Amino acid sequence: MSVLEKQLVERSGNKCELCGNDQDLQIYQVPPTSEGTLEDSILACSTCVSQIEDPEKVNPNHWHCLNDSMWSEHLPVQVVAWRMLDRLRSEGWPQDLLEMMYLDEEASAWAKATKETEEETEKIIHKDSNGNILADGDSVVLIKDLDVKGANFTAKRGAAVHRISLVWDNAEQIEGRVEGQNIVILTQYVKKTK
Repeated sequence: MSVLEKQLVERSGNKCELCGNDQDLQIYQVPPTSEGTLEDSILACSTCVSQIEDPEKVNPNHWHCLNDSMWSEHLPVQVVAWRMLDRLRSEGWPQDLLEMMYLDEEASAWAKATKETEEETEKIIHKDSNGNILADGDSVVLIKDLDVKGANFTAKRGAAVHRISLVWDNAEQIEGRVEGQNIVILTQYVKKTK
């Protein structure tokens, strides 16, 4: 057993620092510039490592464990937790955890330093009529009367829509409740409220 492995086993209590599994443990050096030290490595099970390294193998249910491990006092564990939550953001629940997480500037830069997060320009970004970026849970106001198809009512200009949900595959659509009904709204007809 290497010195690093001994240190990681001691730090982790001989368990995966992400999911708590105690089988098939290995050292995972956190990219992009890992030097194989305690400060840039974690002890992880083969299940976690295979899903970290191959996005095609990711099982979102496995990663509910991040609800606990994201609070680790060890920076490399926090960085990997942030990356996996960011990767799974479209599932909904990871977005809430990401909003609770705090990484200082240096840690945040490390967490975002992988190729995966460099592709942010390809991510779908929802913007209101004024160009403000919308996020799940935001509140908006309608800027135009909208006829709601199939619901036989008109959503009135000035109506507030709280706790919107983004349509993950369409930057021009959001969902929200108006007059007790969940409807799809075009982003060009809403204005974000502060």
